[in-house]
Amino acid sequence: MSKFIQPDISVLDIESPLNLHFSISEIFHSLQGEGLRAGERCVFIRLQGCSLRCSWCDTAYALDHNKGGFDMVGEEIVSKIEEFNCNFIEFTGGEPLEQVNIYPLMTLLCDKGYTVAIETGGHINTQFVDKRVIKIIDMKCPDSKMSSLNNYDNLRLINAHDEIKFVLASRTDYQWAKQIIDQYQLSNKCSAVLFSCVFNQLAFTDLAEWILEDRLNVKMQLQMHKFIWDPMARGV
Repeated sequence: MSKFIQPDISVLDIESPLNLHFSISEIFHSLQGEGLRAGERCVFIRLQGCSLRCSWCDTAYALDHNKGGFDMVGEEIVSKIEEFNCNFIEFTGGEPLEQVNIYPLMTLLCDKGYTVAIETGGHINTQFVDKRVIKIIDMKCPDSKMSSLNNYDNLRLINAHDEIKFVLASRTDYQWAKQIIDQYQLSNKCSAVLFSCVFNQLAFTDLAEWILEDRLNVKMQLQMHKFIWDPMARGV
């Protein structure tokens, strides 16, 4: 695991991101289902491979670094993005920051005028992500079985436009998330603190009532795409 915590950007040819290679799980055009931009058109670039094994992962097909993906170079990715005539781009996974080539590609897309977001699992240092990129940091709660791998330095690196997400499976997760929010004063540092239920595991009504009872300054979200399409559908 430790080899993924601190990316080695010294190996990059940052002058030629269009020639860099990526392992891609899928690229698709859909509606953003979460966060402050829920409902907006978005081009998703899902990178293949993740070293985490969250108990509730809903994209298990994108976890294996050695199989399940296909190779694309940056130029092909940019060309595919341009087909959709959509200004909002999100990198997801898998874990996109486990592919170090992603850093200059995100910068290139920012330079081209795209709104670029990245959803990252929280275990990799985000200091080298272009400051223009919207970081959506998915902090792992205890029931994920991955909380020991959270990189809390990322909570000190957040920018005002970033979003912090907690996926909750239980009351224990909820109480833990409350503690992290308070400890790092997250509500004052980022554009949104997001609470999601593990789908079909934590009741939406329970989470809603806890938030109201505690008067938390968070945004509850329902993963809209899982209500529009089949919850297990790919490419949406």
